[in-house]
Amino acid sequence: MELRQLRYFVSVVEEGGFTRAAARLHLAQPGLSAQIRQLEKEWGQPLLDRSGRSVTPTEVGRAVLPYARAALAAADAVRQTVDAYTGLLRGRVTLGLVSGASGHAFDIAGLLADFHADHPSVEVALTEDTTERMQAALLAGELDIALLGTAAEQPPPGAAFRMVIDVPLVAVVAPGDPLLARVDGTTVPLGALRDRPLICLPRGTGVRAALERGCAQAGFRPRVTFEAAAPDVPARLAARGLGVAVLPAGEDGTPSDEGLRTLRIVEPELRGRLALAWQAAGPSSPAARELLDRLREALPTPRPAEGTPGRS
Repeated sequence: MELRQLRYFVSVVEEGGFTRAAARLHLAQPGLSAQIRQLEKEWGQPLLDRSGRSVTPTEVGRAVLPYARAALAAADAVRQTVDAYTGLLRGRVTLGLVSGASGHAFDIAGLLADFHADHPSVEVALTEDTTERMQAALLAGELDIALLGTAAEQPPPGAAFRMVIDVPLVAVVAPGDPLLARVDGTTVPLGALRDRPLICLPRGTGVRAALERGCAQAGFRPRVTFEAAAPDVPARLAARGLGVAVLPAGEDGTPSDEGLRTLRIVEPELRGRLALAWQAAGPSSPAARELLDRLREALPTPRPAEGTPGRS
């Protein structure tokens, strides 16, 4: 048994199959399969169930998995300890971004390029996902750092936040929309959106969670008829009269030539928040801690949690 075989086994379990694991490990799939079979032959037990659409650990595999992870973590700790004395960072850092976050918060491509230039032995795995899944992955140790949307002001137990954006949510409507006849000024009560077709980000995002939480407080369920992950799409759908787009103020990507109206949602006020998140105890590896420090320095000063006037 070799450490690399344990790493291969853990990767196949985490990726749910040989193809994705081989891509992650930069190996040919037949070679990866051969190494796993050699490990199973040495131990005399099948570790993986290959009969379904995805590869899952057998009962023996599930029992072995935590020990394999512990062995790999111990080996990484030995390497990191030696590297600390030589001033070298190496390893793998996993970073998650909610869709569209990089365009509004900071230049992620430039920051990662600079980080790689300074620490070429560190592999950074960058993924985009929903807030809900990234928060679960962060608490499970599958992500080191995440930039995610949140409906809450405080992080969940086991996590730490640095708030990056905290702005009101707004309703974006086309000229002539019936909603405009029911409002006076630049705000709209949340109750006025009852039974209206709404356009919002998908479930699992912070904005959608804030909308659903606010509607529950107001005593109704939002009727979301269109979902779009790209920040500019909901406003463009609203411009075509397909509904009321609910988006963070200043982040709505509203086309300037569409004549759209933006109304701040009140009674209750809803907030759109973007936070940098990590485990409360801090990232486990020196490389992840270094990247987190860089992100903290690069992120803009959090926007003040105050109202934003609408625009015509």
